Amino acid sequence: MQIMHVDKQSYRKNTNIVIATFVASLAILALVFGTLLIQFFGTVIVPDDGSTGNFHLNVLGVILSLAVCSAVLNSQKNKPYMREVYYVWRLKQLHNQIYRKLAKIKLAAENNDTNAFIILSFYFASLKQVYSLDNNTLTISTVEKDLNQLNEKIASLGLTISAEQFEPELLEKI
Repeated sequence: MQIMHVDKQSYRKNTNIVIATFVASLAILALVFGTLLIQFFGTVIVPDDGSTGNFHLNVLGVILSLAVCSAVLNSQKNKPYMREVYYVWRLKQLHNQIYRKLAKIKLAAENNDTNAFIILSFYFASLKQVYSLDNNTLTISTVEKDLNQLNEKIASLGLTISAEQFEPELLEKI
């Protein structure tokens, strides 16, 4: 995966639209599905008892609405307005994969492993991009410091390493 340029305003706008649409659709569809399921398969309300016994149908309505919303979102992921949102989402998934192996990767980097340098270079550069897009100003300075230290070590070894060399398959080699 290559790091691509993302317009911050466009990304924030599209992300907010996607999130708001997803939440609103989920709520409306859950109510619609729950109501329809209760209408066709529900039990009769007992006047003295507060329970209708239809809780499982409401839960099924939420599950169905989640499935529908997820399917629609999945079908839209390659549309132009979703390009940046989907890119950042995939980037965050990749960050999670790298983070789970970060201790091993850092240990390999201490032993001057080229693949570890490539992974860390990509990790810090892409993390800096995501933090900038998400306005995470608290930890971006730490990432910049880590990236600078990594670049200094790479330069001191006389290597030419860049984030563009990263391939997800490198994670399997560490």
